[in-house]
Amino acid sequence: MCDKQVSAATFVFFVILCDVSLAAIERTNDNQKSTYIVHVTKSEMPTILNHHSIWYSSLLKSVSNSAEMLYTYDNAIHGFSTRLTPEEARSLKSQIGILKVLPEKIYKPLTTRTPQFLGLDKITHMFPESNTTSDIIIGLLDTGVWPESKSFDDVELGPIPRSWKGKCESGQNFSVANCNKKLIGARFFLKGFEASVVPLNATTQFRSPRDSDGHGTHTASTAAGSAVKGANLFGYASGIARGMVPHARVAIYKVCWEDNCVASDILAAMDAAISDNVNVISASLGGQAIDYDEENLAIGAFAAMEKGIVVACAAGNDGPTNSTLQNVAPWMITVGAGTIDRDFPVYVKLGNGQNYSGVSINDGSSFVPRTFVPLVYAGNASVKVGAELCLTDSLDPEKVKGKIVFCDRGNISRVEKGLVVKSAGGVGMVLANGEIDGEELVADAHLLPTAAVGFEASKAIKMYLQQTQNPTATLVFEGTKVGIKPSPIVSAYSARGPNPITPEILKPDFIAPGTNILAAFTKFAGPTNLDQDHRRVDFNIITGTSMACPHASGIAALIKSVYPNWSPAAIRSALVTTSYASYKNGKKILDSATNAPSTPFAVGAGHVNPIAALNPGLVYDLTADDYLNFLCALNYTSDRIEAVARRKFRCDAQKHYSVTSLNYPSFGVVFKPVVRSSIATVIHERTLTKVGVAGTYKASVTLDIPSVNITVEPNVLSFNKNEKKSYKVTFTTPNPPKRRQFGFGRLEWSNGKIIVGSPISIMWE
Repeated sequence: MCDKQVSAATFVFFVILCDVSLAAIERTNDNQKSTYIVHVTKSEMPTILNHHSIWYSSLLKSVSNSAEMLYTYDNAIHGFSTRLTPEEARSLKSQIGILKVLPEKIYKPLTTRTPQFLGLDKITHMFPESNTTSDIIIGLLDTGVWPESKSFDDVELGPIPRSWKGKCESGQNFSVANCNKKLIGARFFLKGFEASVVPLNATTQFRSPRDSDGHGTHTASTAAGSAVKGANLFGYASGIARGMVPHARVAIYKVCWEDNCVASDILAAMDAAISDNVNVISASLGGQAIDYDEENLAIGAFAAMEKGIVVACAAGNDGPTNSTLQNVAPWMITVGAGTIDRDFPVYVKLGNGQNYSGVSINDGSSFVPRTFVPLVYAGNASVKVGAELCLTDSLDPEKVKGKIVFCDRGNISRVEKGLVVKSAGGVGMVLANGEIDGEELVADAHLLPTAAVGFEASKAIKMYLQQTQNPTATLVFEGTKVGIKPSPIVSAYSARGPNPITPEILKPDFIAPGTNILAAFTKFAGPTNLDQDHRRVDFNIITGTSMACPHASGIAALIKSVYPNWSPAAIRSALVTTSYASYKNGKKILDSATNAPSTPFAVGAGHVNPIAALNPGLVYDLTADDYLNFLCALNYTSDRIEAVARRKFRCDAQKHYSVTSLNYPSFGVVFKPVVRSSIATVIHERTLTKVGVAGTYKASVTLDIPSVNITVEPNVLSFNKNEKKSYKVTFTTPNPPKRRQFGFGRLEWSNGKIIVGSPISIMWE
């Protein structure tokens, strides 16, 4: 994919758990009308009216005789969506009972050995009651589903849970019969897309829940796919493919069409998912972080959270640049991406005897072992500008035919470069990382033999090309290797902190497997999603925080099945405080962008650990009102809070609110300039709840910045079962600092057996 894309079969996907870029939609036709999402104060409805939909219609008719409602919303928000001119939108905004009139937004999708890597194969023996996962329903907002995939087989499942209130919708090439006891619901939402983007092209997209892209099928099977023996992609990654919770039920909400996931459709899907009684919402899509009361995805997630539904979102694929996180609302789980211990090695053997390792998914059958062919730099085989990047029609067939072509990454997708080389007569490709790409390698199902190599190898091969009169090379494919160390490593594309909206809320929460993930796929498209790719597969290997999100969603569903009365905050806390930030040798998890130890801005609390999360010892719990107090601390007005909460809530003018009092399972410390003081102080307050047997826990702190002092009071807490205990953490530092910098650390509570860990980030304004 392009350098800001990480999936050969998807778009830049930010998977509810949340990687998607955000853009306002502008359309110049239709009398300059655009789509708006209208948030209302439901309590302002005139008593003479007997239903809110009648009131919405009257409000709309007061500003336009021609406008029609696309959707009315009952659960995710109170309000409706419609198409208006800018003047009509301004007029509507002035009406009594209107909280906000927000313009439509477009989100993007953020593009299986992982159960063993995560230790999930041990859970049945440890927690027999986890079989109750068959009562858990995961709702996925994505590109739909390929229902014939064996990953949605229902042979081992009993009756559909009585709690389910949803339905299976018919449409193009999809009928009610496509649903079963695994795939219990499938719905599609495209009114917003067709109103704001273009009418659906029914030759490339299905007007139904059926998936033409593959992204949604992949994420759904990752979260809760049934076990399938012999799963593989062209012989790679062969084994048993299964979701995180293979007995959980799946409900599909198709909201993404032709790389666009429109906010009005997303809200309609969330509205339905809440009404349908799902337990977890997984959203591998996202948009640029904006204020919580302007972000419809965050608002819908708040409504879901109030109903006890866990919402997990992809962190985004715009790493390793700082402050690129998406889906950062504190009531969401924000999931970054890392590698697993599996790789698909290929070696570039040069004519001078040097070997350089890379990755690829191609059996290399067209290469005779140890047979060398000419190697050419694409920039020296050009017919137009852009040849070094192997752009479309940029290569001279006379200079490329029968050769391996060395292409720099950038501008177009990785797999498309291979198509360009193949079309020009090349027999293979070396795909070269640039400095920004570092050493991170993504395995794609290329259309010709390819080796993707890191930046250091790229420099060495390029030097060989420059210094050798007749350079040659061959590619040696090694298939699938497991047990790769170190692993996991934070993926370079995974979006980074600090949190661009509220840096005191440390995001991402944690990382999960997201790179080179095998899962089910559509049969409508080839594994590269290129029109010229006529191959069809049952499973595909895809990369992105979109893939990490359903891992987290599935594990959250597992915890929900064992502890059905836990709140979404308690489940998130269990996932965060039991994540590991270091390898077994004590060294910190590496960051592939720097090849140095990762920081909480990249890894959050660390890598998710489902086994430990089932026995967290202590949790940081939160209620909806706690989040509203947090909004008070951000100086939100009553109307802004109501836009998020869908109800009246007034901040107490006599009460002191602080963002550092939100009972979050991590610590984002922000020192601000202090007048007339040589010391800056920040205090965080927290409350822990005992969820296991009684015990005593002692606090310990590590920090990599000596200029900051940390005090935990009290530093020993003794609990009875279900008891709550509070403590505060005081951070002090000289004011102002000698130089602006970041600092990172960790606070741990331990009873000698269980460690309850929280990452710490420190920054100065």
